[in-house]
Amino acid sequence: MQNSPIDMPTRTVNVAVIAVEGSLLSAIAGLTDLFWITNQALRAPPEGTAAGLPAETQHYFKTTIVSADGVPPHAAQGRRIPVDCSFDELGPCDIALVAGMALGPDRLPPLSDSIEKAAEWLLTRHKQGALIGGACAGTFIVGEAGLLDGRRCTTTWWLHHAFKRRFPKARPVWGTAVEEQDRVITTGGPLSWIDLALHVIKRTAGPETAKLAADVSVADTLPMPQMIYAPRGYVNAADPLLLQAEEIIRHASPGMTAEALASALNLSERTLHRRLKELTSESPKGFMTRVRIEMACVLLETPGASVKQVAQQCGYGDETAFRRAFIQLTGMTPADYRRWAVGRRLPIGAT
Repeated sequence: MQNSPIDMPTRTVNVAVIAVEGSLLSAIAGLTDLFWITNQALRAPPEGTAAGLPAETQHYFKTTIVSADGVPPHAAQGRRIPVDCSFDELGPCDIALVAGMALGPDRLPPLSDSIEKAAEWLLTRHKQGALIGGACAGTFIVGEAGLLDGRRCTTTWWLHHAFKRRFPKARPVWGTAVEEQDRVITTGGPLSWIDLALHVIKRTAGPETAKLAADVSVADTLPMPQMIYAPRGYVNAADPLLLQAEEIIRHASPGMTAEALASALNLSERTLHRRLKELTSESPKGFMTRVRIEMACVLLETPGASVKQVAQQCGYGDETAFRRAFIQLTGMTPADYRRWAVGRRLPIGAT
């Protein structure tokens, strides 16, 4: 006979949520709340939601808000952030998370004493086996720890260029919602702490538990890529080569190859591959696909054109290949994207 959720043996997962000067209070509280909601849902799953949940062990997430010295730091709006203990007072933890924060006068994440201490502490915890996560500008703290060197990662789309300049050894992937490599998770956007928490829950307690947490919270376990929110061509504006390559692709005939693109840029294929990897972490093929799909997004937001016409205008002779590439980059079919984009512009209450 299967144990009820209340009778099941539990595994405690210790989650440390880091508070630094300027942290977003909503993110600190939101992370702890979402793990608490997950605990409540696991104890008493709403009717019809228990199917598929682990039958042997139930996870219990214990969250602790920590600061470098145990003193409540000021949040972005000036309020004090309640803190449970200092770094030194915290016992073992399985997960350490850091969320977004206020930007400095230069519109970049600052380099304060509390942030440097948090970075050092994250590095130590990672060496001890903990899973590390950073959301929004919190990814900069993970970067300061050196934990993103040589690793795939992401950050908030409008901080992408600054992130690449500050952490040249990192491998930021443009426009993705969540990236994980070697027990280091990064997400982008001030509210991406939701994506971070759900990813941690999925990784730790399994996909069904994450689905339960998302359903009860009315959230989505499959966050949409950031690229659909960013201005088209945003990442390419950082370098003349990218702008030139984008212009060539936009006016190229269907079926243009990476070899043809390199030739049009007066570069060897090898040099083009190296330069694109340095600038965007993309291969020439990946770069060409992204430019075409960004073009498609603009065209799909314009009334009148069919999906087939959009595919052809973006260099795809095969509509199936276009749909496949579009879904891979945006998480939606072209038709679903059109409905989503149009819906965002409608007045409240309009249909």
